[in-house]
Amino acid sequence: MEPDGVQLALLANRLDGVVRKMANTLLRTGRSGVLNTARDFSCCIVTADHQLLTATESLPIHVLSGPDIMARSMAEFHPELKRGDAFLHNSPYHGCSHPADHTILVPVVDNSGRHRFTVEAKAHQADIGNSIPTTYHARARDVYEEGALIFPAVRVQRDYENIEDIVRMCRLRIRVPDQWWGDYLAMVGAARIGERELTALGEEAGWDALEAFAGRFFDYSESRMDAALRELPAGEAGHSSTHDPIPGTPEEGVTINVSVRTDPDAGRVAVDLRDNPDAMPCGLNLSEACARTAAMVGVFNSIDHTVPKNAGSFRRIDVHLRENCVVGIPKHPTSCSAATTNVADRVSNSVQASMAKISEDVGLAECGASSPPAAAVVSGTNPETGKDYVNQVFLGRTNGAASAHTDAWWTVGHVGNAGMCFLDSVELDELRLPIYVHARGFVPDSEGAGRMCGAPQGFAVFGPRAGRMSLIYNSDGTINGPKGVRGGLGAANAGQHKLSANGNEEEVPRVGQVYLEPGELMVSRSCGGGGYGPPAERDPERVAWQVAEGFLSVDRARDVYAVAVDPDGAVRADETARLRAEVE
Repeated sequence: MEPDGVQLALLANRLDGVVRKMANTLLRTGRSGVLNTARDFSCCIVTADHQLLTATESLPIHVLSGPDIMARSMAEFHPELKRGDAFLHNSPYHGCSHPADHTILVPVVDNSGRHRFTVEAKAHQADIGNSIPTTYHARARDVYEEGALIFPAVRVQRDYENIEDIVRMCRLRIRVPDQWWGDYLAMVGAARIGERELTALGEEAGWDALEAFAGRFFDYSESRMDAALRELPAGEAGHSSTHDPIPGTPEEGVTINVSVRTDPDAGRVAVDLRDNPDAMPCGLNLSEACARTAAMVGVFNSIDHTVPKNAGSFRRIDVHLRENCVVGIPKHPTSCSAATTNVADRVSNSVQASMAKISEDVGLAECGASSPPAAAVVSGTNPETGKDYVNQVFLGRTNGAASAHTDAWWTVGHVGNAGMCFLDSVELDELRLPIYVHARGFVPDSEGAGRMCGAPQGFAVFGPRAGRMSLIYNSDGTINGPKGVRGGLGAANAGQHKLSANGNEEEVPRVGQVYLEPGELMVSRSCGGGGYGPPAERDPERVAWQVAEGFLSVDRARDVYAVAVDPDGAVRADETARLRAEVE
């Protein structure tokens, strides 16, 4: 029977509940701080014909495209799927986002042995056996220099029992084997929770009824997407965004070109990424999953946010890619080590900025670029415990861009994770790691000014409490900061330097590995986010609030926003009117 509207709503929420239980399992049982503190993971349900059904509360860059390709790869490599199977997948050539995102896929099989759905638990790992102690190796010329173990949908459980050969490989290769083992168990546990809950729902509602719901929900989602796109004006616009140069890229950096075309009469939007450089000898290349997802992130950031994000709404988005392109479909052994962040952000930003050029009521400015030292992978030997450690920290970055109607979400992190990752607790980091966080906060007068404002720059100052510490990071936006749209201004560029024990500043590379000794500190400054619309059109009371809170100086309020404000935050109305008349 075709489900009615009430049944659609109930089953949609029940399935969302399954995914939330999976996510809760990962958050509460993950061993690494990447999972149990920063929440850098995603869970989802995919149909038996490999269409994304729900990925509620997941990181967009993990799930919009990729789970479908991974599930298809699993079925192609293993035609006979059985209850009790589980597969480890991290191959960027077969649908995973990048090698650091270990994913457990579990086929949900009914009592007759028929494959009905696939549940997936994806968790960013602190260490994956790379040639250097990091999950992001932006300078790797190919996958061999990158060094990660690649698992293209490799069976890791049969009849609910681990295949120890695979476990031994990982424990021998990965620098923190017990930490990885804890995260592996958390991923398997999350996927098994999803299998259990989805099996119970299938038996309660009926498997055929549940599959009928999936088809009907896809149709509903497509109709919502169609309606949202029909509200846009017809148009075509392009935008370019340049990633800072690193080894393996041109001296001027990597310029990403995007073309977006809206067709409201057909209820469609097309994103063309083919006019871009070939894949490069570095780790910035996108996997196919990230290329498609980054384009879709920019689209979804520009329309009604209540449109469901699943295979139904995806039917209305055409993403044009080409093989062997830096933002396309990579060929082995191209490295896609940093595929989820740096260049992917440049794609999403260019799509949402193009949408803003098509209509003044949609789109976003550019979010700030990833990933400053405050998001570094830190490693070393803790002299207080005698144990090695490797973990990514999430100590302080902002990057949020303004939209047509709202100020930025300041701590969005980067456009691809949409604020779903948490900032670390300073206290927990200092308990778990030999690290000392001296300060973190926001930099005044660094926001992307506009009618709606982008985020100010975020900063963090930290270093080792004991022992030598390695930091590996891929900071972008030091040269090419985030741009505003529709008259909005750009925000502060990223920056980083080291403070020696005597307080002297030392230059450090934008991308690379830096060692800190006790007493030395890393100063990390993230990008801000771009503004939307002319600053002189901003509500003076909003400007006054920024001044009163210490985020904006009186001089910047006058010079950039044409608003006269007392130091205590009171607007001087007559003088403001005169200043704005001069701007006009």
